[in-house]
Amino acid sequence: KGFGNYFTHGLGHGVGLEIHENPFVNEGSTFTLEENMVITIEPGIYLQGKFGTRIEDTTLVEKEGCFNLTDITHDLIIL
Repeated sequence: KGFGNYFTHGLGHGVGLEIHENPFVNEGSTFTLEENMVITIEPGIYLQGKFGTRIEDTTLVEKEGCFNLTDITHDLIIL
């Protein structure tokens, strides 16, 4: 909550013959998700002079809903 001004890029994009292709997912997107589309969902924030972070999932659109193809934790790992 309250980080909207730090979300400075799109939310995701299509994946197919190219890793970054249409449809591009952002605030003004008007496309309709269709069965068998593969898209990324990659929210991120960037606090200038402090840090930035992004989480990316690759998602398959199916008739019954969406299926996450990315098998990785979203837990915060402190190094």
